[in-house]
Amino acid sequence: MSVPGIDFPGVGVGLAVFRDRKLLLYRRVKAPEAGYWNIVGGKIDHGEAAIDAARREAEEETGLTFGRVDFLCNAEVVTPFDGHHWISLIYATSDFSGKPRLTEPDKLTEFGWFDLDSLPEPLSRFAAKAVEHLAADLA
Repeated sequence: MSVPGIDFPGVGVGLAVFRDRKLLLYRRVKAPEAGYWNIVGGKIDHGEAAIDAARREAEEETGLTFGRVDFLCNAEVVTPFDGHHWISLIYATSDFSGKPRLTEPDKLTEFGWFDLDSLPEPLSRFAAKAVEHLAADLA
């Protein structure tokens, strides 16, 4: 059986959740970019609209409930050090309710709100791409 992201480019989504110039980031447990700080997201299920996948994945991973979600950018990340290749549609929102929590500790170990000018390291390439676009939009 072929594995997306390893045997062929995977297609995923990310959601940049922000408030007051602070971005919600989680530390990844698994590849790609294990140990890196990243926006929430995951794979698009067959037949699922990308925007719906972004909302679903983010709600599963954060415990938050999201309102309006807007397209932000796309990102293609190839990480030879862990053998992954992903193309991701990245969305953004500041419309949410609830308090973030660790709902999937086997995937994400910690989280925090980080100022766009003071981000943790290492920062995933997906998060870096989202920050690049968020900073331009907020300027």
